[in-house]
Amino acid sequence: QVQVVESGGGLVQAGGSLRLSCEASGSIMSINAMGWYRQAPGKQRELVASITSGSIANANYAESVKGRFAISRDDAKNTVALQANSLKPEDTAVYYCKADIRARGSNRYVEFWGQGTLVTVSS
Repeated sequence: QVQVVESGGGLVQAGGSLRLSCEASGSIMSINAMGWYRQAPGKQRELVASITSGSIANANYAESVKGRFAISRDDAKNTVALQANSLKPEDTAVYYCKADIRARGSNRYVEFWGQGTLVTVSS
């Protein structure tokens, strides 16, 4: 059994910061890419940031968050974090964590999603 759980959302004023955390747990053999997505009301889910595994992890960001958000991971703890700075009202959304996980006993990677955490940025 594998699960992915996010935490850290909340209400913040424009210009403020939040740190979102995500932990994968359960019967995990290895984790490949991890990432954060968001879905605003009435809009499609979009990629915010992703990060590969390994000692030299490569990060990828949506243009709208470059220079404001930073993604990081701790492979020893199966966690990924998103530091969101200089938040804007348009960053308001439910933020989801996704991890590509190979469970013990399996020979393939499967996408696992968290339940989402709400970030609200007031103007």
